[in-house]
Amino acid sequence: MTWKPLEGAYGIFPMIVGSVYVTGIAILVGVPIDLLCAVFMARFCPKGIYKVLKPAISLLAGIPSVVYGFFGLVVIVPIMQKIFGGSGKSMLTAGILLGLMILPTIIEISESSIRAVPENYYEGSLALGATHERSVYFVMLPAAKSGIMAGIILGIGRAIGETMAVVMVAGNQTVLPTSLLDGVRTMTSNIIMEMGYVEGLHRNALIVTGVVLFVFILLINVLFSLVKKKEAK
Repeated sequence: MTWKPLEGAYGIFPMIVGSVYVTGIAILVGVPIDLLCAVFMARFCPKGIYKVLKPAISLLAGIPSVVYGFFGLVVIVPIMQKIFGGSGKSMLTAGILLGLMILPTIIEISESSIRAVPENYYEGSLALGATHERSVYFVMLPAAKSGIMAGIILGIGRAIGETMAVVMVAGNQTVLPTSLLDGVRTMTSNIIMEMGYVEGLHRNALIVTGVVLFVFILLINVLFSLVKKKEAK
């Protein structure tokens, strides 16, 4: 429960909780926007707008993490300060920023999955009397569920493994958060901030933090595989 390396305390539980909370907020913020955007681009977007929107989404995927972090520092943090007070650097700020960072990954994979659904699903739905909107949301979207889930899993993997952007906006407090406006330190942030100068048991503790992070990502992928197998049955 306590991370005080100078006193011989190497508890990483606050960092585990911080990583889970920040990732959860990112998913709550990002996934609904991602799905709506993917559906719009795949089935509703005019060709003229699509020619501009598609490259813009692809460009977002190539922006370095530190640039996102700088954007969060100069845009999102001041907004949070005005709304909630305090420093503006918090678990909520980091979650919102990560939600923005996972947008291109989930949007591109979800759009491709929706486009991969056979067109006769859509045409059959229309033939049975469904509207365009109902055909898209109740036929095409469920048929693309497996690909959409894959995109969400990749988004979760990026969110929980993100470092530089989170370091810049999360507040970096090594204590258990009690509210969304508390500062947190994630596992990746803990490693990057201290690995450069540590040695001995302190260094071993940071290596163990990396192992725990690896196990988390492994469990996410195993869970996704189990879900896919259940759907296949």
